[in-house]
Amino acid sequence: MTVADFSRWSTQALGRVERALEQWVPADAPAGLGEAMRYGVLDGGKRLRALLVLAAAEAAGADKHTAGAEAAMRAAAAVELIHAYSLIHDDMPCMDNDVLRRGKPTVHVKYGEAQAMLAGDAMQALAFDVLTPDETPDGVDARLQARLCRLLARASGQAGMAGGQAIDLASVGKDLDEQTLRDMHHRKTGALLRCSVQMGAACGGLLPQSAAWQALSDFGDAIGLAFQIVDDVLDATQASDKLGKTAGKDADANKPTYVSLLGLDGARDESAQLLERARQALVRSGLGEAATAMLMALAERIVHRDH
Repeated sequence: MTVADFSRWSTQALGRVERALEQWVPADAPAGLGEAMRYGVLDGGKRLRALLVLAAAEAAGADKHTAGAEAAMRAAAAVELIHAYSLIHDDMPCMDNDVLRRGKPTVHVKYGEAQAMLAGDAMQALAFDVLTPDETPDGVDARLQARLCRLLARASGQAGMAGGQAIDLASVGKDLDEQTLRDMHHRKTGALLRCSVQMGAACGGLLPQSAAWQALSDFGDAIGLAFQIVDDVLDATQASDKLGKTAGKDADANKPTYVSLLGLDGARDESAQLLERARQALVRSGLGEAATAMLMALAERIVHRDH
């Protein structure tokens, strides 16, 4: 697979995801709520989680039947809604108190704290609404809908993203060892990335007891942690205008990071090792190099990105 192949695939996939979000995030929610929701999720972000869903779904064969492809697009949109809601809430003064996200003012800065809170709440609910339509043209099986909801709920709640954020807030000013820091980020960042891969695999019909499912889950674990390590490196080395969010905020808030624990070189070495672990997991999946090429390209993008 060439860089041009990946660029063409990702451009097409991003266009489909953006059109789906445009369709499913309502502009007419009452009292300006729809405007705040759309501001928080549309026209911004890398859509990495959505791309992971679609790449994993294709690797597992979901694109070969219409119901699988429909389920995968709904899963891609749902995980982006959950991610966007989490950013809206994380940016609020009671959490990280950030004023810049995706190169523009955060939702609470533009619309006020109450509206931002409600927008996040509504987007979280909408994610599960998207996953469970009354009817779909291609007939997404109710069992698959339930499975996708369970995966996303577990990755988003106390066992995943919300639990990790709670640990993060409780760890300000503390010295954490690598295992504790790893556990925090496995929940806060890694769980939703791993879930994205698993949701795509589920859309392709893979079952948790299969070797391919476990290998893709291991791939998701590796890239989830790699993403956070690279994020810590970028936070310490890049300017705000490059990142599209406030740079250096973790150091300013005295939060433990992989850079503060391992140093820049150590953090970069760790991310490189995780990229290799991700590659090995794809080999173990038995799905084939061609089928998993987009997943590997996304892993490389995660580790080698500069913003």
